[in-house]
Amino acid sequence: MPERTHYSFHLNASNYHELYAQSVADSSVFWAEQAAMLGWHTPFHTVKNTSFAPDDVHIKWFEGGALNVAENCVDRHAAATSDKIAIIWEADDPETPSQSITYLQLQQRVNRAATMLKNLGVVAGDRVTIYMPMIPEAAIAMLACARIGAVHSVVFGGFSPASLRQRIDDCDSRMVITADEGLRGGKHIALKANVDEACKGSAVEKVIVVKHTGGAVNWNDGRDVWWHEFEHCHPALVAESPSSSARLSPLSRGQAYEDGVTENEALDYFDSEHPLFILYTSGSTGTPKGLLHTSAGYLLYAMHTFLNVFDYRQSDVFWCTADVGWITGHSYMVYGPLAAGATLLMFEGVPTYPDASRFWQVVDKHKVTIFYTAPTALRMLLREGDAWLATTSRKSLRVLGSVGEPINPEAWRWYHDEVGRGACSIVDTWWQTETGGHLITPLPSTPHKKAGAAMNPYVGVRPAIVGGDGAAIDGVAEGALCIADSWPGQARTIWNDHARFVETYFKPYPNYYFSGDAARRDADGHYWIEGRMDDVVNVSGHRLGTAEIESALVEHVLVTEAAVVGFPHEIKGQGIYAFVTLLPGAVLDDVIRKELNALVRKIIGAVAHVDVMQDAPALPKTRSGKIMRRILRKIAGGEIQSKADYEKLGDISTLLNPESVDALVAGWIH
Repeated sequence: MPERTHYSFHLNASNYHELYAQSVADSSVFWAEQAAMLGWHTPFHTVKNTSFAPDDVHIKWFEGGALNVAENCVDRHAAATSDKIAIIWEADDPETPSQSITYLQLQQRVNRAATMLKNLGVVAGDRVTIYMPMIPEAAIAMLACARIGAVHSVVFGGFSPASLRQRIDDCDSRMVITADEGLRGGKHIALKANVDEACKGSAVEKVIVVKHTGGAVNWNDGRDVWWHEFEHCHPALVAESPSSSARLSPLSRGQAYEDGVTENEALDYFDSEHPLFILYTSGSTGTPKGLLHTSAGYLLYAMHTFLNVFDYRQSDVFWCTADVGWITGHSYMVYGPLAAGATLLMFEGVPTYPDASRFWQVVDKHKVTIFYTAPTALRMLLREGDAWLATTSRKSLRVLGSVGEPINPEAWRWYHDEVGRGACSIVDTWWQTETGGHLITPLPSTPHKKAGAAMNPYVGVRPAIVGGDGAAIDGVAEGALCIADSWPGQARTIWNDHARFVETYFKPYPNYYFSGDAARRDADGHYWIEGRMDDVVNVSGHRLGTAEIESALVEHVLVTEAAVVGFPHEIKGQGIYAFVTLLPGAVLDDVIRKELNALVRKIIGAVAHVDVMQDAPALPKTRSGKIMRRILRKIAGGEIQSKADYEKLGDISTLLNPESVDALVAGWIH
């Protein structure tokens, strides 16, 4: 069996209970010991300074310490194992040659990208928006920002120009890094064109463009610069920002640097609580929340969970299928694996292109040992049938992971029995953008895993099931899933809106962090996640606020009102169900439905596609005018088939218009 890692801490089923008890008995002592995994420039003096009290919410870890995140992820490994592969890139088109980037080459590219950003005027604390396909430059851009102390805000490449603009404006970003186009399933995605639209009238001063597909782009000579013209040239040549017409001689993408020379940007070191990135997640209002993660605590937690939840060994090839636009891509496609000196695989494509064997073909091609994906992808491939599995061996696989939403037992068993041939451990991880890393998960060595259960809290994590009275419930319980104490990877605030941070996560259940999820704990003490409690839908692991979808729908001239809820979807986990009220005389036909989804796509992005639209002559409302969404959820989910089922609705005596329920039940679409 290969050596696990060169880090001493090793969590497994045999020592879990002992180490967990130590970690919660005195979390400061525990995490002080774990912090030795990182390379520090200045030692910290205070491990933990946190409070969940609603009138004094603050979260600080490793105060007084200083380090450089990029040095921890790249430079120290380039020095120790320069020839080890850091990133394997697999293109959307299987005929395109894959790329392998060593830690030394990654160091060179990150250094040059950091120099590029500095030469374009970026300084520590500036926000840089990254809107990229899944190509190595996406990770390099993130690490280059970290190297110079800039704060990156990665926006998923599937979001619309309007959604991109909203995020640019919120964090006052003056620079965007993008590509000419993205590729997904053979389809070209006009990223640069989306950026051009988003930047109209904005404060953005520079747009850096990676030439990825070679597709034609419109060019703004005063604003736009080509990535390759900066990255592959000596800093002295690019001190004056060139336009697209500058006569330089860039190396081709993937080519080694001449003579192995790199211009090392002098390292700066930043406080443990220096902002590392902002990542936007949808909330119950129409405005996305810019969650702020800082440097040392986040990096330690991402690395620590990566090493232990996946039982990482130095010979492993780790593949997380998430896009960098989501927190899973941040923690387990970039920061966690690279901090641990791992070899990671980055995939540009989709599970079913050119056919439904693509995931497994890639596993065999690169001898992937740890595979981490979403239940949505698994359900999609399960539906395609086992014949696609039969064309591959998948014998390299050792650990299988699930992320983004609860996995249904059928998909879990197929993942274990068919994909993993019954020979792989499954880790079904629960965590969030806000948490930075895994909070509840089995370990690969956990015996008797339960299909669909998140199982046990990670070391240092104190979950609680809290009732409506705000008190924690012992033993077998069901209620709000909260966390009783801080952990290093926790988000520190919402960018420029700490009051909203407190209101959203700490006021619902005072002295607890409220996850927004419901959960139950069984007689064995194992946790089962039961879904969102707020007005957020979880579509294929992507959290979308119902309010922002409703706002998009009512932009249509014929729509007077709309209410959006989630409903069970066999592939996505949750689908989007919209109840739409039109102007008198208007008919919700296929033409209007297409127009409404086109509007949602334009304003939010394709990820927010509405699966079902039902005509709603009236929405059920209380006398105060509040829409009773619990009624709509039950109707959308097919729970109310007739009058006999109305008892499932609970108390509806406060409805202003109880007759509206009859019409909606009669019009249910399934």
